[in-house]
Amino acid sequence: MKTPPLMHGKLPHPVVRDPKHIKGVRSVATVEFTKGVIVMLAGLGLLTMRHRSIWGVAESLLEFLHVNPYHHFVGVFIDLISKLSDVRLWKLAVIASVYVIIRFIEAYGLWYTLPWAEWMAAITGAIYVPFEADDFFRKPSWFRFAVLFINLLIVFYMLYLRFDAERKKVAARRS
Repeated sequence: MKTPPLMHGKLPHPVVRDPKHIKGVRSVATVEFTKGVIVMLAGLGLLTMRHRSIWGVAESLLEFLHVNPYHHFVGVFIDLISKLSDVRLWKLAVIASVYVIIRFIEAYGLWYTLPWAEWMAAITGAIYVPFEADDFFRKPSWFRFAVLFINLLIVFYMLYLRFDAERKKVAARRS
């Protein structure tokens, strides 16, 4: 396993050699990277709509998808489109950029099994749990359940890894 570059002549963390640990953390890194890519593509898609007729783009998209115009989500989409302006598009692009940068940094750290990235994954995942749980209990669906379940799984797995590493460090000091 390659380690990240040395920082000030010292390794920033102990090298993890457990294949299960590496495989699990890299799976989470892949999820985080994928979330970043999806938001980046959505943000770039939004930015391409500036200085264009947003209604024309929305109408073409709905036609292309053969969506029922009376469906609830179509109404929500049309409502969102009607409130968009160039300034709002730029604000959304900045927010998306910050989110993507955070996801990519987290994915990098997880790929190299850095402890700070495991803490970051646990904390950033835990931030979403109350909102996802509220969303699930208001409108239960298999998709909402899967999102909540996967997020909880990631949070608890990251916490398990961090506390297990701390336990092993304490045990190594005692022996």
